[in-house]
Amino acid sequence: MNLKFDERGLIPAIVQDYYSKQVLTVAYMNEQSLAITMEEGYTCFWSRSRQELWRKGETSGNRQKVVTITADCDQDALVVEVIKDGPACHTGAESCFFERVFTAEDETPFSYEGLYNMIKGRKLRPREKSYTSYLFDKGMDKILKKVGEESTEVIIAGAKNDKEETIYEIADLAYHVMVMMVEQGIELKDVTAELAKRHVVDHKVKQERMK
Repeated sequence: MNLKFDERGLIPAIVQDYYSKQVLTVAYMNEQSLAITMEEGYTCFWSRSRQELWRKGETSGNRQKVVTITADCDQDALVVEVIKDGPACHTGAESCFFERVFTAEDETPFSYEGLYNMIKGRKLRPREKSYTSYLFDKGMDKILKKVGEESTEVIIAGAKNDKEETIYEIADLAYHVMVMMVEQGIELKDVTAELAKRHVVDHKVKQERMK
């Protein structure tokens, strides 16, 4: 593959979370930093401001383990999927992209990551009259009680074969499970990794059965 570096010898690298697919940052690589990235398995960029190699996390500890590197159709840009050890942004944010510039009036953006971060924010910065902050204030026993109640509601709705009600109750359960996750320090990527591990095991079992 003949990658196309620009006149400065650089190629843009869009860094993306392997699990959530969230765009974390946009950096630049030259041939040397790309070679180091592939050899060491962790992102290494070229700092345009300092004019030197920059291994992500060498000072902060927030390294990024590389899973895949994919070039676009013109071979002049890269997407680097990573498993990150910590926030990608120097501000402490999970992603460098958090300043919303525009949102269409007829669209309401939603993501599980966004909901999780909102819940986490209510724990770190409690708000008066916030139901989420109230749950954290009451502690794990209250949170687990709500998870149990919502699980029962899902079962009841499912038993009635009421699709609309079941969806509603599943949403309630998902929210309360996320509250429990934040309280226990469990991140979405932890659950995603567990599901991915099971998928690999299941795939191997199917292959063995086909022999």
